[in-house]
Amino acid sequence: MRLGKRLGIATAIAALGVTSACVTDPVTGERRISKAAIGGLGGAFGGYLLGDIVGGRRDRTEKIVGAGIGALAGAGIGTYMDRQERELRERTAGTGIDVVRQGDELVLDMPSGITFDFDSTAIRPQFRQTLDQVSDTLRRYDQTYVDVYGHTDSVGSDAYNQGLSERRASAVADYLTSRGVQSARLGTRGYGETQPAASNDTEEGRAENRRVEIKLVPITQDDLR
Repeated sequence: MRLGKRLGIATAIAALGVTSACVTDPVTGERRISKAAIGGLGGAFGGYLLGDIVGGRRDRTEKIVGAGIGALAGAGIGTYMDRQERELRERTAGTGIDVVRQGDELVLDMPSGITFDFDSTAIRPQFRQTLDQVSDTLRRYDQTYVDVYGHTDSVGSDAYNQGLSERRASAVADYLTSRGVQSARLGTRGYGETQPAASNDTEEGRAENRRVEIKLVPITQDDLR
């Protein structure tokens, strides 16, 4: 299940409310959302909807200012992201990358089948050309934060998968930097196996869970004040 479809399902869940996800404490009679439901919603939405940009805007914008990167304002934000989205879709067409728009933000969903071999942090040679296309676009549309998220399946220990997801996110971020994307714009985060996109009970599902996502968020004038 790719990112766009997951977002649609997650939106539908949110629209229905959390009534069906509530449980009653047998002692107090209090109604609350179950941990299982919270985990399910987290997996449906994915890390790209949970919280702010990696590291928080204050720390990141200090680096942005230091690098002399400009900011967007008003209606220009949407237009800027429209153009960037169009170009990313054109340059990744047929590659297996899913480009998803969320308001004025973009998420590039890159499955493991095109990015990394199993249990590896080395970017596949055949994927480098695609990343070159992405890097070129990100380099020219430089008024965005670039967050790279790593994810794994559930094979192996929690600690190992956490480290693997962090190393994969860093590998993609380092590659983008080597192709001219300013490091001040970049943040990385590994989610290990905590944000599954599909069931880990099947090989197909595990393959979907071994993925990297790139989230693009516009840098606005409000951020730099």
